[in-house]
Amino acid sequence: MNNRRTVFECNLLHLNRIGDRTGHITAINNNLEIPFAVERIFYLYDIPGGESRGAHSHKECHQFLVAVSGSFEVLLDDGLTKRQVLLNRPDLGLHIPPGIWASEINFSSGSICLVLASHRYFEEDYVRKYDDYLNFINA
Repeated sequence: MNNRRTVFECNLLHLNRIGDRTGHITAINNNLEIPFAVERIFYLYDIPGGESRGAHSHKECHQFLVAVSGSFEVLLDDGLTKRQVLLNRPDLGLHIPPGIWASEINFSSGSICLVLASHRYFEEDYVRKYDDYLNFINA
């Protein structure tokens, strides 16, 4: 695998929103609304306002992030370029391919971050130190 990705390969995807005055539903199907099959789902919550999470990269795992409640920003870094993306709607998600350093920042109080991942948890897939990340992408 080519380890070098760019922050411009991280795409904001609009999800189908079905509903009326009584409420809405948004469905996400493997390989349709998102470009991978989901193997793991988790969510972050009870994060104090203004706090940050993440700050790592994956070697093989794709992730898709949705602010199902509240808002937060995602700071994307490919070792050369940084890009900041605001997530604040439950019908908008961000696809992060492997090889991108990502940090979730500036959480609003009460926000919930839903994460759909292409792989199950596997510690060896994580790159948790930025210097190790730079070595990985330049290998």
